[in-house]
Amino acid sequence: MSFPQGTLPNNITTIVLLGFPDVHSFNFLFFSLLIILYFGTIFGNLLIMSLYLMSKNLQSPMYFFITQLSLYDLLVTTDVVPTLLHTALILYGGTTMTLASCIIQFFFFVISESSECLLLSVMSYDRYLAICNPLRYNSIMNYKFCVTSVDIIWLVGFIVTLCYVFLINNLYFCGPHVIDHFFCDFEPIMQLSCSDTSIIHIHILILSFFFAMLPFIIIVMSYTYIVSTILKIQSNTGRHKAFSTCSSHLVVVSLFYGTILIVYMFPTKGQSLLLSKVLSLMYTVVTPLLNPIIYTLRNKDFKEALQKVKYVIKESIHNVFSV
Repeated sequence: MSFPQGTLPNNITTIVLLGFPDVHSFNFLFFSLLIILYFGTIFGNLLIMSLYLMSKNLQSPMYFFITQLSLYDLLVTTDVVPTLLHTALILYGGTTMTLASCIIQFFFFVISESSECLLLSVMSYDRYLAICNPLRYNSIMNYKFCVTSVDIIWLVGFIVTLCYVFLINNLYFCGPHVIDHFFCDFEPIMQLSCSDTSIIHIHILILSFFFAMLPFIIIVMSYTYIVSTILKIQSNTGRHKAFSTCSSHLVVVSLFYGTILIVYMFPTKGQSLLLSKVLSLMYTVVTPLLNPIIYTLRNKDFKEALQKVKYVIKESIHNVFSV
């Protein structure tokens, strides 16, 4: 049965997130692993942001965008993981939360993920200019362009998220009040509604194309030109140096979009529920942890900045105890 949207009070005010009920026998191990991943993610992304602020060598467009990526990763991690940790602590029954809290969690999830899609496309354009049109790089990728780009990304992400939340808020929720997932995603929320959601699915599909697929198309086009330019470089050293400047970003894009496309673009009925949850873990928990590792382990500038900070801290501690 369907109801007119926005005309009836909701029958449910609280929902239950089941999380991973199949791993109850390994709850302590699962919880411990999540704690390690969570604090590793927080530390890694805060480290990148701190190094950018403290080091003059990192004051470039590429590192500015990387710090913004760290900010999005922190947002999605702090939005999703604490609830998942609470669910892992409870042996049976799942985590109870209000419907409003569920929608708020979905709000921050969408704004972080949609903004990250847009940011990754801007970062691909940055790499395109650096490799394919280096003479115009400094004139285009100036401070004003970078800050304006990030401001627009935040604004567009906020507007897109408001559209999502507005559409969901007009639904009538009658139950069931149980979500077999570890966070409040779009489809699980839709399953709580007794309203006709076909129009909303069409609206969401259109929004997803413009703010997820269109950035992905821009990324693919940018890397098509990048690869074409790299292949034209005569020396192996030159090709390796050019590819190394964009390899980290390419790995991050592959991890992020790979799981996103599988989860949201393939038919839900064709996936097992456990597989869908595991893939969701990839872009909400694992990818935010891997991003700072990918960008710092092979990056000479970050390594040098970290060594300088360690030296300053060591000297400061030595001076304190020598007084």
